[in-house]
Amino acid sequence: MQFRDVIGQNEIKSRLLKSVRDGRIGHAQLFYGAPGVGKLPLALAFAQYISCTDRKEDDSCGECPSCKKYSKLIHPDLHFVFPVIKVDKVTLCESFIKDWREFVLENPYFSYDMWLNRMNAENKQAIIYSEESAEIIKKVNFKPYESDYKIVIIWLPEKMHATGANKLLKFLEEPSPFTIFLLVSENPDQLLKTIYSRTQPVKIPGISRKDIAKALSEKGDLPDTAENIAKLADGSIISAMEIIEESEQNTHNLELFINLMRLAYGKKIVELVKWVDEVAKSGREKQKSFLQYSLRMVRENFVMNRNEPEIMYLRKKELDFSSRFHPYINDSNADGLYKEFSDAHYNIERNGSAKIIFFDLCVKLILLFRK
Repeated sequence: MQFRDVIGQNEIKSRLLKSVRDGRIGHAQLFYGAPGVGKLPLALAFAQYISCTDRKEDDSCGECPSCKKYSKLIHPDLHFVFPVIKVDKVTLCESFIKDWREFVLENPYFSYDMWLNRMNAENKQAIIYSEESAEIIKKVNFKPYESDYKIVIIWLPEKMHATGANKLLKFLEEPSPFTIFLLVSENPDQLLKTIYSRTQPVKIPGISRKDIAKALSEKGDLPDTAENIAKLADGSIISAMEIIEESEQNTHNLELFINLMRLAYGKKIVELVKWVDEVAKSGREKQKSFLQYSLRMVRENFVMNRNEPEIMYLRKKELDFSSRFHPYINDSNADGLYKEFSDAHYNIERNGSAKIIFFDLCVKLILLFRK
């Protein structure tokens, strides 16, 4: 992947290019930011530029043998580590590498949930298993085959098993010569503090509205103006594509949210128990997705209540509902609602009982609406 293929992020591109030209490439860099802002595409373009044998001023050449191998993600000095699910006791990334390459080449802008769907994970959660650390050690101990550097891209290092993370720490403390680690994270606060402290952090901001609108305009056939979609996307090209596609999960989350709000406000306990049973069957990743979605809807309705449309990001169906609902998210309960949804997400993520967590959430919402 070349820098020209990365949407926006011109300031970050310039910094990365300069670090190579100045010979000041950090041996361990942490690209972090929200989903859909281009962290992995930037890491791929950076790795290709480092390995390119005919670098240009602002990009890799795209034509040398190294670039051609990078274009298929098969360069022998490029290694990937990423979360996987356990299949028949197999836990190594190498077993999924063919699918991973195809997935990244199809669209390098994707989320953890999208990768889970690709693996048909169903209710399983993907992690980077501790066994992967031995593979990393093996890879970094070899000399580079063709390039000056071996480059290891670790996607979502926060999903790494604690044992593997501690072994990785040793290599970050005492790096092998000619080895570069590029960590691509969405939740750097979940990394071991010792790992975070040994990396060079590179914060990747949201993509500008102008750059998202330009990228969308090139695709054509939009359900709304590119500018409006770009505003709603809030810096994420993934969100922009979801708005265009009106994904089933987003529609389902909206329906769940509407039902929950109506039942909680009406104190419909029997119906809320049925709602809890339905959500409890959906699997943890979908439950987490719903709770994240609910946090956003609480925020957007509170912003609408405060009459600040410039910082409001609602899709058409969400706007139809929120235009009637927003008076009920106000100064007296907004903080409490946000806290309860956040606490529920935290507890689901730590494998708490879904029925207990969601029923407790329902009771708390009833009390907050009484305010």
